[in-house]
Amino acid sequence: MGLTASLLAVDAGNSKTDVAVVTADGEVLATARGGAFRPPAVGVERAVDTLAEAVQRAFTAAGVTSVDHVSACLANADLPVEEEQLAAALDARAWGTSVDVRNDTFAILRAGIDEPLGVAVVCGAGVNCVGMRPDGRTARFPAIGRLSGDWGGGWGLAEEALWHAARAEDGRGEPTELARTLPAHFGLGSMYALIEALHLRHIEPVRRHELSPVLFATAADGDPLARAVVDRQADEVVAMATVALTRLDLLAEETPVLLGGSVLAARHPQLDDRIRRLLTARAPKAVPRVVTAPPVLGAVLLGLDRSDAAPGAHTRARAHFAA
Repeated sequence: MGLTASLLAVDAGNSKTDVAVVTADGEVLATARGGAFRPPAVGVERAVDTLAEAVQRAFTAAGVTSVDHVSACLANADLPVEEEQLAAALDARAWGTSVDVRNDTFAILRAGIDEPLGVAVVCGAGVNCVGMRPDGRTARFPAIGRLSGDWGGGWGLAEEALWHAARAEDGRGEPTELARTLPAHFGLGSMYALIEALHLRHIEPVRRHELSPVLFATAADGDPLARAVVDRQADEVVAMATVALTRLDLLAEETPVLLGGSVLAARHPQLDDRIRRLLTARAPKAVPRVVTAPPVLGAVLLGLDRSDAAPGAHTRARAHFAA
């Protein structure tokens, strides 16, 4: 008969999956990394198969065959109904006696705070925001793109930059250096050439995400239109954070506001400065900071929050991932 550990923590994103097997006192027995978790693209079962590969490697390394509880923070678990569907799929794998599934933004939030109190805004490929209180109350948004009122993230910023650059070149819009810097990134001489290359897939569509850093560089060089797009991203980040703080009755209480994801973690001065100025004006008690801890730590801490974790378990787990 195999051993049983306390916790399996899973942080599954659009680009990679991290898992950890952890004891009740916070000792990390094993970790493993797997591939992207994309249920909308491949279906729930195939996506969970990707998790299974990493889980099996971690179980083998830890010398266990199951755990008491699975704490899974998953990309694309944007609606409660999706969380329920994914929880059922994970439960069917019998990795643990119980299963909790949350959106992966909760992992970033919990990784950056010492107790389950705060708000996190994640701006990576897309944009999302969640908040939590120790009493179990949460705030969240559907975060499924423009359909749910979202704007920005790396993909959205690239699309916005392309739109403005195309209109600038043909005269429909305001002049902007983006009409030069975006095609130049791919060694092309005009927006027409870039539009053609993207449309005919001479440049794969997935490479559009490379244009977000070009937007920020063009803004840093002083281009007014590029700077306006960056300012709008800051406005969106602050709007989400302020609404989440309001929903949780935290505007009057000193509260961490965690900033995560590749766009925010890059610490672009214009974006970072405007976010902090606007938060000071709209939520003076908010304490903004960029999350540097790995999100899988957040999944671990959420699992320990739920269990009767031994004293010092949270500190021990955090120390492991800080090493």
